Amino acid sequence: MILALIVFAAGVLTILSPCILPVLPFVFTRADRKFSTNGLPMLIGMAITFAGVATLAAVGGAWVVRFNQFGRALALVLLAAFAVTLLSRRLAEALARPFVALGNRLIQREDAAPGQDGIVTSLLLGVATGLLWAPCAGPILGLLLTGAALSGPTPHTTLLLFAYAAGAATSLAVAMFAGGRLFAALKRSLGAGEWVRRALGVVVLVAVAGIALGWDGSVLTRLSQGSTDRFEQSLLAYAGRDGAPATGTGAGDASSSASGAGAAEPALDREGSMPSLAGATGWLNSPPLTRESLRGKVVLVDFWTYSCINCLRALPYVKRWSETYKDHGLVVIGVHAPEFAFERDPDNVRRAVGELGISYPVAIDDDYAIWRGFSNQYWPAHYFIDVAGDIRAHHFGEGDYEGSERIIRELLTQAGYKDLPPSGTAPAAAGVEAAPDLEHVSSAETYIGYRRAEGFRSPGGFADDRPKSYSLPASLQLNEWGLVGRWTDDPEKAVLDAAPGRIEFRFLARDLHLVLGPAADKPVRFRVRLDGLAPGANHGVDTDAEGNGVIGEQRLYQLIRQTSPVAPHTFSIEFLDGGVQAYSFTFG
Repeated sequence: MILALIVFAAGVLTILSPCILPVLPFVFTRADRKFSTNGLPMLIGMAITFAGVATLAAVGGAWVVRFNQFGRALALVLLAAFAVTLLSRRLAEALARPFVALGNRLIQREDAAPGQDGIVTSLLLGVATGLLWAPCAGPILGLLLTGAALSGPTPHTTLLLFAYAAGAATSLAVAMFAGGRLFAALKRSLGAGEWVRRALGVVVLVAVAGIALGWDGSVLTRLSQGSTDRFEQSLLAYAGRDGAPATGTGAGDASSSASGAGAAEPALDREGSMPSLAGATGWLNSPPLTRESLRGKVVLVDFWTYSCINCLRALPYVKRWSETYKDHGLVVIGVHAPEFAFERDPDNVRRAVGELGISYPVAIDDDYAIWRGFSNQYWPAHYFIDVAGDIRAHHFGEGDYEGSERIIRELLTQAGYKDLPPSGTAPAAAGVEAAPDLEHVSSAETYIGYRRAEGFRSPGGFADDRPKSYSLPASLQLNEWGLVGRWTDDPEKAVLDAAPGRIEFRFLARDLHLVLGPAADKPVRFRVRLDGLAPGANHGVDTDAEGNGVIGEQRLYQLIRQTSPVAPHTFSIEFLDGGVQAYSFTFG
């Protein structure tokens, strides 16, 4: 219930978001009508459409995205037609007549006044507005959509989406009532009702043109999205769902990589029985394991994915625990739950497991069956299970490795294992596995696919799923980025259609990583720059001092590791070959 209220509050805040501002003039045009037959049906239509399309978009794949683009175009046509009816009362009556007749037949009413918009008309116009509203996404909505994509459609997810939609509809209803008073005052004092009607028609047409040209995703985003995101992030923090600065949650993170999300509970209470492992689509380093075969062993289940920087930084500790205690009753199981499509390829996972030196069993959880069984929401996530098969503790994200090892040792001691080896020291970790410099991280995980992208500042915004020649704005502020060259941006990634192409990002962190992949296994050459210069000693493990590197496989690449005092820099990566796939930035 508390989470639903928080989600409702986040929906209320969308009154200030870029996808709501353009439709406010349309809402105000209903302000002087009877609310029960005009405003309320419109708001209901918006909420139903929003929740329905959002649910489909979360679980339906690329075809739903294409459908939503068609719906967006249809909605623009409907709103433009409505704006024209505001300019001409005669045309309004002609166009409204079939809607009124249909509404009369549906609700068995024969007394609708000529020219009066009925319930069905308002509901249909609400549906049209909802199709424009659906692409809107702040951090909380991003969290809900990603959760739906990971765990599949559930009544709980749909309920939360309706709560978000109801919150936004509530704020619009308030605006509608306020607009009604303003509208009535203007008509009483100026006698200008018809001129106001026509003026609103012009405003709606301008809003339709602005949405069609992408102003709602670029100009209006600059004006309003930053403030609403800060409010929503505060709500997330209150709900205990916020990630650390290194990755963040939110659009996408609603994929929810967590960093230091909280220490494991010192009191080892029973949190339920260990869920089944039967849903794994494959196993590496071991035949399939079951709950029954693990009875009598202490088990550590580690949810991870191989392009997740938080998972990679926790990995040296997980490997050390496995090596230290495997002969003393501990079984470590890595559950690989993919975030990106390429992480579903078992060959990619097998290669990553080998390159990372993982020797313990790894369950491939492409269908998120084990993930759902544990009701998990984070990468990485550690669950500690005793010899009776009960979950006794958990830890989300990086950090508190000493506390996690104490839990392992306590469970082994309770199970009767004696002469445990001494607690290990911190493992020597290098490259992407090295601990982050959290004191100097002011940049969060940033996705490049349009579904969860934030801070994108190339003029004109994204051309969703279509090739476009992008350029940079005059300047980039901290945590803003842009594309240069001809790219096709889809919900998950951007693909360079033809070389050369470039990505620039203004960041503040010691380390900068980028999840990249080549197309069709053809290597892609690239060159990195910091403030226009070769990185020198500040290069990462996947570049040299001149900033040169090659993308040979789909994974996370460390491109910058600053050795000098950490300060804001403009990062640039130029791709010398086409076909590169760019997924997300992470920092540390």
